[in-house]
Amino acid sequence: MKIIDTANHIAALAAKMAKPSVVAAYPITPQTTIVERLAKYVENGELNAEYIRVESEHSAMAACIGAAATGVRTFTATSSHGLLLMHEMVHWAALSRLPIVMVNVNRAIGPGWNIWSDSNDSMGQRDTGWIQIYASSNQEVYDSIIQAYKIAENEDVMLPTMICYDGFILSHTSMPVYIPEQSKVDKFLPEFKSLWSLDVDKPITHGNIISPADYMDVRYSMNQAMKNAKKVIIDVGEEWGRKFGRSYNLIEEYKCDDADYVIVSTAAIASESKFAIDKLREKGKKAGLAKLRVFRPFPKEMLRYDKMIVIDRAVSLGLGGIVYNELKGNGDVYGFIAGLGGKDVNYRDIMRIYELAEKGKDGWYGIEVK
Repeated sequence: MKIIDTANHIAALAAKMAKPSVVAAYPITPQTTIVERLAKYVENGELNAEYIRVESEHSAMAACIGAAATGVRTFTATSSHGLLLMHEMVHWAALSRLPIVMVNVNRAIGPGWNIWSDSNDSMGQRDTGWIQIYASSNQEVYDSIIQAYKIAENEDVMLPTMICYDGFILSHTSMPVYIPEQSKVDKFLPEFKSLWSLDVDKPITHGNIISPADYMDVRYSMNQAMKNAKKVIIDVGEEWGRKFGRSYNLIEEYKCDDADYVIVSTAAIASESKFAIDKLREKGKKAGLAKLRVFRPFPKEMLRYDKMIVIDRAVSLGLGGIVYNELKGNGDVYGFIAGLGGKDVNYRDIMRIYELAEKGKDGWYGIEVK
């Protein structure tokens, strides 16, 4: 079935078809229409789930943690300051090894107050132990949410997963999306069987005082699980391709084989970069694109090109672009910070960035540096 709808409504549909038992909901622009649509599904009987209206995003994640700890599938969604308010519970979810799936609609951090896209909210959570997947289209939003459950719930992973996409650029933009039959989704994503759960009839202590030695073991186990996730993400993406015709990997390459410079970007900028690559090729420039779909675990070993141009929509202040700094030392890397606070980055800007890199320049793009 083919439908045309916004990424937020598509995200809600994907979550419904994954059949979570608990949805924790708190509104925040530009995410609100996800949980609104899920409320409608629960109210009209299309989704058999407990819909918990909480008083804050911190409580939304706490509710998901409590529910997931009883062995059921959970979902929530947030954005920007909502994700920051969750920060303590985001850590807790990962350390508890709970395969919660959450959508984060990327939005800039205030003040000044800004509702437009910026990746600092999610990339600021990069060391919490969450898998992070970035979508460039509404189709990718749908596909990635369903896959996220299968990845997170894999016994070699058991880590929470965050699906990220640009506020308004995708969240409120309608695009055509192919939706498979529920029966086919059910075969791809069977009912969740947790490796552990809290049970009043079989009480255990979980998340209590832990010794330094044991804490080191927990962190080591998380690190190994994140490494395991690379293969699982690839395997799940390939299985999705066999069943539904669209395969996924940690990165997506476009015209990289003979490229002099490879642009590395994520989400909406990556989508715009593909068009810029075609235009640069028309000008005789051998440009390529490596779309970074998965930011955590970071696929550094797959991003080994002689010359790379990284376009970041997030910045580590005083250090530079976040993805750029992850890739330093992997070749000749030029880093550009662009599009913060939703500032437009179109294909012409990307072409200009490419030409600046050819001249050995990098840095902040689109502002006057004094």
